[in-house]
Amino acid sequence: MSERRGPLVIGVTGGVGSGKSCILQILREKWNARILLADEIAHELMEPGQEGCRQVVEALGEGILAPDGAIDRRALAARIFSDHRARETVDAIIHPLVWREVRRRLKEAAGEGVSLAVVETALPSEKVHDIYDEMWYVYTSRENRIRRLMEGRGYTREKCESIMASQLSDGEFRRLCDVEIDNNGDLEDAERQVRERLESRGLTR
Repeated sequence: MSERRGPLVIGVTGGVGSGKSCILQILREKWNARILLADEIAHELMEPGQEGCRQVVEALGEGILAPDGAIDRRALAARIFSDHRARETVDAIIHPLVWREVRRRLKEAAGEGVSLAVVETALPSEKVHDIYDEMWYVYTSRENRIRRLMEGRGYTREKCESIMASQLSDGEFRRLCDVEIDNNGDLEDAERQVRERLESRGLTR
């Protein structure tokens, strides 16, 4: 077997309320994983002076800017909510930049000798599957997700169901992923599943 060059790269995805943050915490604290959050990177790329910010303002106009020159998040959200073309434009600008930055950070992690890197993304994409060695789907039942969101975020059942309806179905997530982590149980059960999967890939703590 040839020696691995760079870290084992795992993608982690799942619907709202599935408990992805719990799995990321296990990977960070128990396995010393380098965690990359796609949404966080997207936000960074929209900061003043960043390429994403510049391109989005060029595409949508200065009407989305706050007085301090930063993108007004509420104004942008209102624009893309009411205009699907604007949403598609922003996605077409930001998504490639995010994945370029993810690849850069993974290369950086490899140079630092990191053995495990994890990329959390709300939406698995076949277009960037070459980034990962495997993609994990964090599965939690519909009712457990609703309960967690109502208790943890104060959402109404109607809001939970509305958000969930806009996301991929369990079947679609499973089609795009290699591994399923059942997150309906307790923390110990989640840790066991993570340990068994990583050990099967040759990692040890």
